[in-house]
Amino acid sequence: MVSYKRLNPEEVNFSGATEDSGDAEAKTEDLERPLLEQRSQCSSTVALLTLGGLILVVLGVWLLGTVFWLRGPPSTEIHKPPPPVASPGQSREWDGGAQPESCTLIPEGWRFDCYPERGVVVNEEMCHKRNCCFIQVAEEKSPGQNGVPWCFYPPDFPSYELVTNNETEMGYRGKLVRRQKTYYPNDIETLQLDVLYESDSRLRIRVTDPAKDRYEVPIDVPVVKKKASNPLYTVEFTEQPFGLIVKRKQNGAVLLNTTVAPLFYADQFLQMSTSLASEFVYGLGEHRSNFLHDVQWNTLTMWTRDAAPVELTNLYGVHPFYLLMESDGLAHGSFLLNSNAMDVVLQPAPALTWRTIGGILDLYVFVGPDPSSVVGEYLEVVGKPAMPIYWALGYHLCRWGYDSSNNTWDVVKKMRNNQIPQDVQWNDIDYMDRALDFTHDPVNFATLPDLVKDLHIHDQHYVMILDPGISSTQPAGSYLPFQEGIKQGVFITNSSGDLLIGKVWPGLTAFPDFSNPDTHEWWYQNLKTFHDQVPFDGLWIDMNEPSNFLDGSVDGCPSNDLENPPYTPAVLGGSLRAKTVCASARQKLNSHYNLHNLYGLMEAKASASALKKLLKKRPFVISRSTFSSHGVYSGHWLGDNRSQWKDLYMSIPGMLTFNILGIPLVGADICGFSATTTEELCVRWTQLGAFYPFTRNHNTKDSQAQDPTVFSPAARKAMTEVLLLRYSLFPFLYTLFHHAHLSGHTVARPLFFEFPRDLKTYKIDKQFLWGKSLLVTPVLAPGVDYVVGYLPQGIWYDFYTGDSLVSKGEEIKLHAPLDKINLHLREGSITPTQRPNTTLWVSSSQPLHLIACLTEDGLAEGDLFWDDGETIDTYETDQYAYFIFRLKQNTMTSEVVHSHMEATYITVETVSFYGLKKGPTSVTVNSQEASFIYTTNQVLKVYDLGLNLSQNFTISWVS
Repeated sequence: MVSYKRLNPEEVNFSGATEDSGDAEAKTEDLERPLLEQRSQCSSTVALLTLGGLILVVLGVWLLGTVFWLRGPPSTEIHKPPPPVASPGQSREWDGGAQPESCTLIPEGWRFDCYPERGVVVNEEMCHKRNCCFIQVAEEKSPGQNGVPWCFYPPDFPSYELVTNNETEMGYRGKLVRRQKTYYPNDIETLQLDVLYESDSRLRIRVTDPAKDRYEVPIDVPVVKKKASNPLYTVEFTEQPFGLIVKRKQNGAVLLNTTVAPLFYADQFLQMSTSLASEFVYGLGEHRSNFLHDVQWNTLTMWTRDAAPVELTNLYGVHPFYLLMESDGLAHGSFLLNSNAMDVVLQPAPALTWRTIGGILDLYVFVGPDPSSVVGEYLEVVGKPAMPIYWALGYHLCRWGYDSSNNTWDVVKKMRNNQIPQDVQWNDIDYMDRALDFTHDPVNFATLPDLVKDLHIHDQHYVMILDPGISSTQPAGSYLPFQEGIKQGVFITNSSGDLLIGKVWPGLTAFPDFSNPDTHEWWYQNLKTFHDQVPFDGLWIDMNEPSNFLDGSVDGCPSNDLENPPYTPAVLGGSLRAKTVCASARQKLNSHYNLHNLYGLMEAKASASALKKLLKKRPFVISRSTFSSHGVYSGHWLGDNRSQWKDLYMSIPGMLTFNILGIPLVGADICGFSATTTEELCVRWTQLGAFYPFTRNHNTKDSQAQDPTVFSPAARKAMTEVLLLRYSLFPFLYTLFHHAHLSGHTVARPLFFEFPRDLKTYKIDKQFLWGKSLLVTPVLAPGVDYVVGYLPQGIWYDFYTGDSLVSKGEEIKLHAPLDKINLHLREGSITPTQRPNTTLWVSSSQPLHLIACLTEDGLAEGDLFWDDGETIDTYETDQYAYFIFRLKQNTMTSEVVHSHMEATYITVETVSFYGLKKGPTSVTVNSQEASFIYTTNQVLKVYDLGLNLSQNFTISWVS
């Protein structure tokens, strides 16, 4: 058979090596262009080459080039490992004999794991039985981490052959044939390849079984019937072995290259690898890690699981999408539309491997070219986030352990008495009667309906928790949710068709099957019945991985291929049934093996639908378990964190990751969920949490109370001030959510989104932006009154004072006493703020204050979206107002782009201009003289305006 085609060392122009001018093939074949840009040779290398003989020259160049290649900056060229092509006649049946010499020439970073099973010490005999290379590597590695694989694919490992490839209306359709079986059972020997040019910036690659329908993820994605007219990418094919290479037209950068490792497509083992254009990889949620993923042999396992966030563990959500920043500031992304258990392996080549145990290979490539466009293109496929109801952006307070509605009520009253902003009060499971869904404790929470009524009188709202586990052991006729659920057949069954029983908080439980439309109606009816008693405003859906205190069920799980697949990804607990229901369990749509990762998404969809029907307003849902497209229905909190400084920091990467995954309504439990916080930690966390898109303080019953009222007067004051600051920024934040809903933009944003050519921003995850312009630099360490923050090149203005700071792109030491979080506004921005109050209902009717931050040329621009805050689909039904503010040549204008009655209730009271170098002699507003103040720090404030937002206005000055 034809060997796996890779580059020979002499065909690669390594850093530090000179081009071999006699290699005509390397010059003429585009697939074998240099891996890296040329660099000047270091003098020591030249000396070695001069002193050495021909053999030393070749070996020296090859080894030095390999080192530079593995460690150097990313390239826009084809990324391929440099082992030589195996000899045409080489036998692959090693049978204990010497392995091919080509094995030793594969650099460590390009070794793709042939024995990925966890908990197995691979020896040479085991490896050779798979016809793979074996080289034992002595290395230091952290506990739980992978390292260089000892067993890896040789150059000629069998893969598929592209035997036909024909043009279609949408792109290409090919036939792939495997002529030699692999070591996993049930290879699918003939495959259908569809390459679909869906848009100029989106390519879709589907590999399916033409002889048999296989499970596919049941979420709505665009169905495109017309081929892109001017794609920003090219697609190249290799026939034997089959591979795809996708390049960016603009510069030839390689966005996908599957020729680097063999393709697997067995019934329960599908694997595809690609080179990566750089090591700057983001996304691939949900995992506790830095925002920038580590590519040093890092396996990210995806199988939803109830587990407190720790590194190297599969957590609550599954999002097989990554964003990659290229070395020149361009970006692209990929999304594998697959909901089965999977491992995503990152290795230092750099390269990535998708390894999943079911479904199909359905891969999207998003060309960008900027990171914001990549996220927008991804959300064009899975769905853009919903526009939240206005009070969702207020301050939320919760605790597991209030123990009674009166205790809950007391906290609400203390918050009011201290004039601390609060929009929403929550209850955890202690409000329930014996932990039963759709009930409240008739003794300890007897006054819950009165509490909710009181909240509504004060323009506040109520959210309670619901877990999916429905008690199955209540006396006959006493618990209608279970009784009616049995009648309607809404619960998950075992592989024999009998009711599957697990164990959660109420004891033995059945699990609703949210893949069944009948379950959605049953869910709605139960919510309606409970709402008649307790008129709640939103839902907190927890334990929906689904979580189970047992492994599988009370009866265990059968022994079959679904429970014990040929390959099990590196899931916590070692089996698919660990602390969840049996993989072989039956749901309406398919087996739980296929649908497990969708459970939270399907429950969120049912919950959002029920709330719309029940309340006739935008639904508010916060879910623990998530899947791609979840932002359409729900927000997310980052789970059961701890009251530790490390968890304070780790919340920022989590928040940024979920923003690029299309779930911008996200935050962590402020002050930490478990353990007991300290006053300093809680103050600093409240300051950071005030800039989570979703802001909630929540902790467990086993720790001390941590709402703002329990701390010292100084701490309460600091917390109150930062929450009022958040409320003052509501118009800005609300507009950011509009752009997220409309265009798929991020709300909380990594710095490199705005400064993609600044490589220093690529690793920053201790700071973030709101939108394009508000830079947040929180204190993340104890006992300090300063923080070091990075300010990208340009003019930045202190949010509070308007003092300007000109940065060359450098780290700055910022004063940060315990009562302050550092905020800076970017030059060229106009930010709408509002006079704050203790609820958003009151705040949102207050006058506006606009802050214009001038560039060196005196320019600035901003916008504002406004509606009634709760009606469904206001943008889609033209029930909104939209304004653009522009500053140019000493004149600021407000343009009403779209008018609506809501805007007539709001006035613009003041406008501040930061960075005005020369004080004005006069200021006019709509040609009338206006009052103003100009200060020595170059800030002009125009006040007492009383301008109606619904009418265009002009502010000008003469210097």
